[in-house]
Amino acid sequence: MAAPGQNVAVVVHRAGDLRLENRPIPEPGPNEVLLRMHSVGICGSDVHYWQHGRIGDFVVKDPMVLGHEASGTVIKVGSGVTHLKPGDRVAIEPGVPREMDEFCKSGRYNLSPTIFFCATPPDDGNLCRYYKHSASYCYKLPDNVTFEEGALIEPLSVGIHACKRAGVTLGSKVFVSGSGPIGLVNVIVAKMMGAAAVVVSDLSASRLQKAKEVGADFTIQVKNETPQEVASKVESVLGCMPEITVECTGVQACIQAGIYATRSGGTLVLVGLGPEMVTVPIVNAAVREVDIRGIFRYCNTWPVAIALLASKRINVKPLVTHRFPLEKALEAFETTKRGEGVKVMLKCDPTDQSP
Repeated sequence: MAAPGQNVAVVVHRAGDLRLENRPIPEPGPNEVLLRMHSVGICGSDVHYWQHGRIGDFVVKDPMVLGHEASGTVIKVGSGVTHLKPGDRVAIEPGVPREMDEFCKSGRYNLSPTIFFCATPPDDGNLCRYYKHSASYCYKLPDNVTFEEGALIEPLSVGIHACKRAGVTLGSKVFVSGSGPIGLVNVIVAKMMGAAAVVVSDLSASRLQKAKEVGADFTIQVKNETPQEVASKVESVLGCMPEITVECTGVQACIQAGIYATRSGGTLVLVGLGPEMVTVPIVNAAVREVDIRGIFRYCNTWPVAIALLASKRINVKPLVTHRFPLEKALEAFETTKRGEGVKVMLKCDPTDQSP
């Protein structure tokens, strides 16, 4: 057991090599804050870096601290920080632009090619005891929002950004492909934004049960149907083709089903990332004017998410199914890798393991 004064961190060295290490406690710069971390969720990308040592062009070359779904308490502020003080509970937005380029100027800072992002090589994440971060990207949590809800703002933000890009609105019929954590947050956000009916597909019955719990109207358990057969099942349960499909798996067959399922003139948003090259029925999409949109992370979502959580308009608490102390991080990662539960949360503060 490391002493509370030590900065225990979860570090990936290369594919298959995950370690608990002591790191120096960082000193915040003028516009930074030092945080005592509280709750950090494990993301599929964290597991992927551990298992494969890379995601696409992002390759782990040097040891990297994992974790980017996080909340904690301010314990020290830089000289230029005015909106936060020690003791403030905050949620952390992991993407921080390094320069004011054209993407930042237009408000789409997530697209800035030089952005800092927690646990994306070579940038360290925050799955550790003590972590420093840009103060502007730490958002104060109201008293009625828990640390775990604060950590869940990161995946929730993906749902907010995807549903905004999809144009979900009052009365929308929505097909969400995939019922992992990202599929589930898209269900929650789509319903909140006024979707009249949401249908979710997945291979796993237990994950579809979770989708029902968080508000899905219909579920489809996919076995060995063709993409066209999945699309017709979507149409038959909804009673019509959905105007919007949110694809959260990145699997080729699912993207194909997403195109076939979407109503002519509708929108398919690609959230899940799979292989770089996939074969899709692009002519089907083209002649039916199905718009295919990508999303990359999120931007300008933390204030929205905090307002929704504080007003109790949405409930993300059911997403957390497992909790582990930071010292048992390797066990927590194994649990996530096996696909157990939904969201595994690591508790980084040995003196406060509460949600």
